[in-house]
Amino acid sequence: MAVKEGDKIPSGTFKVMSADGPKDLTSDELFKGKTVALFSVPGAFTPTCSAKHLPGFVKNADALRAKGVDAIACTAANDVFVMNAWGKDQGCGENVMMLADGSADFARKLGLELDLTARGMGMRAQRYSMLVKDGVIQKLNVEEPGQFEVSSAEHMLSQL
Repeated sequence: MAVKEGDKIPSGTFKVMSADGPKDLTSDELFKGKTVALFSVPGAFTPTCSAKHLPGFVKNADALRAKGVDAIACTAANDVFVMNAWGKDQGCGENVMMLADGSADFARKLGLELDLTARGMGMRAQRYSMLVKDGVIQKLNVEEPGQFEVSSAEHMLSQL
C-alpha cells in the first residue's frame, strides 16, 4: 500500500556521492528537523526526467527555499555513479541533492515502485514529488503513468 499525506517517511538508506566517493545517507539524516522537497523520476538521463522534471527543480530552487524548503532532493532507481553524472550534466550543483535508490528499496517502502521490466528497465520508482516536514509527508503528488503534471517544481511551489 502506498504512503499518503500525514504518514511518516519509512526508514531507508540512499547512496550519495561525496568528495571521498560514495557514502550512505539515511532517511533520518535527510528529513529530521527539516522541510524537504523530494521528487522521484523513473530514470536518470531519460527524456522527460532530463528535459523537464529535474531542470524544473534546479530552476526553482531559490523560489522553493524562499517558501521554507531547506533541501531539495531527487531520487531514482539508478546507481550513485549515474546519479552523480546526471546531476553534473544537469548543473544541479548545491541546488538539488542526487539520491541513488539503486535497487528501488526506498520506492518499495513507500509503495511507489514501478515495474518497467517489460521495457528492459527493471524495478523503478513512480514519478512523484512530496513535501516532507520533519519526517512526515505533508504533500504527495503521484503522477499517472506516462504523465508529468502534478510532480513538477512549479506545482509544488503552488502548494506552498
